[in-house]
Amino acid sequence: MVKIRLRRMGSNRRPLYRVVVSDSRRTPTSAIIEEIGFYNPRSEPIEVRIDRERVKYWTDRGAQLSETVASLLKRVSE
Repeated sequence: MVKIRLRRMGSNRRPLYRVVVSDSRRTPTSAIIEEIGFYNPRSEPIEVRIDRERVKYWTDRGAQLSETVASLLKRVSE
């Protein structure tokens, strides 16, 4: 199954996340299919950029959103 989820990047105590499409049977740090956005919780204001067209493309093909990515999408649409 394909999932849209976060992948942690950045250094110690300075997280930066990429929103990626990957196989759910693999670890989040393994190879990805596509990078479709990023999330920076440390910036002020919090920075979130997600390509909604690519999210729609992947969900139409059966990809599942993680809970965190779903909540970020709600935050972006507000």
